[in-house]
Amino acid sequence: MVAWLRLDGEDVTPRKLESPSVREDLAMAALADLESAVSARDSNELDTGAGDVAKDAVDNAEELRVADFSVRYVDEDSALTSTLPEGQWAAAVDTTWSFAGFDAREARAEVTFVFAKDGDRAELVSVGGGDRRTPLWLSTPLEVSRTPDALVMVADDQPLAAYARRAKVAVAAVRDMIPRWRQKLVMEVPESGDALDELLAAKPGEYANIAAVTTTVDGTLSTVAPVHVFVNPDVFSGLKRNGAQVVTTHELVHVATGAATASGTPLWLLEGFADYVALRKVTLPLSVTAGQILAQVRRDGAPRYLPAGNEFDTQTTHLGASYEAAWLACRLLAQTGSEQDLLRLYRQVSDGDELGTALQRIYGFGEKELVARWRTELERLAR
Repeated sequence: MVAWLRLDGEDVTPRKLESPSVREDLAMAALADLESAVSARDSNELDTGAGDVAKDAVDNAEELRVADFSVRYVDEDSALTSTLPEGQWAAAVDTTWSFAGFDAREARAEVTFVFAKDGDRAELVSVGGGDRRTPLWLSTPLEVSRTPDALVMVADDQPLAAYARRAKVAVAAVRDMIPRWRQKLVMEVPESGDALDELLAAKPGEYANIAAVTTTVDGTLSTVAPVHVFVNPDVFSGLKRNGAQVVTTHELVHVATGAATASGTPLWLLEGFADYVALRKVTLPLSVTAGQILAQVRRDGAPRYLPAGNEFDTQTTHLGASYEAAWLACRLLAQTGSEQDLLRLYRQVSDGDELGTALQRIYGFGEKELVARWRTELERLAR
């Protein structure tokens, strides 16, 4: 126990602070209580003084059918603790979890937990922040929709029914094009774009310009890590009905094909294929689906190369044009051969084949010829 006493001549009551070892013991007891209650999916298993944050997490766990949950106290976060109100402290906690029926393996991440001493125990004050990943289900009350193919969770103020409808349409669209899926849809919708940054431990504003992103829950590139769709509601809510559906279907394609952990597949093929599936049954004019890239062609001529690398960076100024250019390349391939040929190309390249080899095998021409045909198509459409 440490006591602080002012020596400036004033009478004060010494302020007693628990030692780090005592705080650790208190936090570990609170974490063990939370782990037991989540595993049982029953908030009645919590200590009566556990607090609302713990209760909300257990209620979410029941709705989401959380499995493989474990929490292990790693260390106190001294820097973050120094910014907290008196009596609170932050700690890094190694956390695992999965959603039964949707995640084949558990996610693992170091998560910030904030505690406060309450008598002879610790209460969980908050979960998340501190430059670490913030699991949505542990950090805020949620509403949940579940079907055999889609699990949708939204922060309290987000329209669950609208997201669930779009998920249902997306499932049908992807199944129509891709009969064999690698993983089901899990969609997470936080309360804001800032909250999305916290979920993914991203730099502030990193996803400010995009409506949704498909990535691993724990931030790794492991092929067995759970992959979810994370929505930026600040952008998504401003989309028109067709646009919102295209985004949802596009992201589900990434989930279904394992794109989040793909290595070696050209980005134009990853993104263009996802847009092709999302747009194939949508009736929209080219001025909407390809307006940016065609305006660029009219101004500067057709690009010399298919879009790649940082042209798909979330902060780039011509992100829309890059996606449209990739979509038109995939549309051209589907029209040159068939949709099944395009699907075969996507699968073979994502399975490790060189693009040029797969193109030659399926279409009878290589990458150089593809680029020439694509440039010709862009110039034709831009007239």
